[in-house]
Amino acid sequence: MPRINFHLQLAELKDKLLAMAALSQQALDFSVEGYLERDMALCDHVLEIEEAINTAETVVDEMAYELLAKEQPMAIDLRFILSVIKINGDLERIGDQAANIAERALALKDEPALTLPVDIQHMGERAGVMIRSAIQALLEADPRMADTVLSMDDAVDASNKVVQAELMEVMQQKPEVSTQALTAILVARNLERSADHATNIAEDVIFWLRGSDVRHKFSLVEAD
Repeated sequence: MPRINFHLQLAELKDKLLAMAALSQQALDFSVEGYLERDMALCDHVLEIEEAINTAETVVDEMAYELLAKEQPMAIDLRFILSVIKINGDLERIGDQAANIAERALALKDEPALTLPVDIQHMGERAGVMIRSAIQALLEADPRMADTVLSMDDAVDASNKVVQAELMEVMQQKPEVSTQALTAILVARNLERSADHATNIAEDVIFWLRGSDVRHKFSLVEAD
């Protein structure tokens, strides 16, 4: 009976984490939409969601640490709880990135709307796909899906570099649009960081299921 109860608690922990993941995903999607559409009400809503994410993070952390202390799990159950703690932190940081985007959009409220030569929407969609795929890998306990997330990160990094280069050139040629161009650079950076957190989540799913740490795999290959 105690073991059955433990696994019920693990299932509840996973459900709470998935609920938090849904909030983080929603916050990022709404923040990009709010920025692109200059929808200030939607940006305000993102800040409200971010507060809910912060509350959820505390609940998940407390539950995970209590299970570690009371149950002293072993093997895959231990790896699952440790992964939950790390994923929880990355989800909270995705919420922070969404809030940053929303705040940057709110700061543009009195600035004229401009069409800039970069595709923030596409970059946001890529980051969103990474987050959804990482969470799907967690939900379905699918390490192969987590592998696909790792392979997507380079494309978002490349997009961020393109945005920076193109908008730096815009600012040099048209200083009068520097505020909007700099904001777009910062939004792109927030999206790139969100993609990094999705990668972290995928790596933690792989650690949970395979027991292997892939965090430095690619950097070690490059170093060789």
